Amino acid sequence: MFTTCRALGIGSAMLLAASLSSAQATTADIGRVDYEAHCASCHGVGGKGDGAMRPFLTKAPSDLTTLSRRHGGAFPTQLVWETIDGRNSKLTGLHGTREMPVWGATFRSQSMRYPEMASQAEWYVRGRIVSLIDHLARIQVQ
Repeated sequence: MFTTCRALGIGSAMLLAASLSSAQATTADIGRVDYEAHCASCHGVGGKGDGAMRPFLTKAPSDLTTLSRRHGGAFPTQLVWETIDGRNSKLTGLHGTREMPVWGATFRSQSMRYPEMASQAEWYVRGRIVSLIDHLARIQVQ
């Protein structure tokens, strides 16, 4: 019971932190930090698809600042979630038929480095993905 409540509390805290607007964001913007560490090398610091790895990729990374524009003005949260997570994608593989890494699996393996997090690994993964989605939603062009 205590573990479940603690996990829910941690998950709720992660979701709350991730939902802060950029005006309210603290200096520890987890989504931006994760984006710069894991996504910017391909998608570019500004999300335009112009990262340092672009010349070496078979398929050019997409411009992440136009996701809302390309989906009728609404940010495609579910699509972005599934793309980042990748664990339930039909197009899996280290880079096989999928253009980008399966970050859900990567984040989960990172959480498993800490035995005390084993029971909360999925909350950790979800928190990281929510933070990335929040960052991407904030960099959308109008």
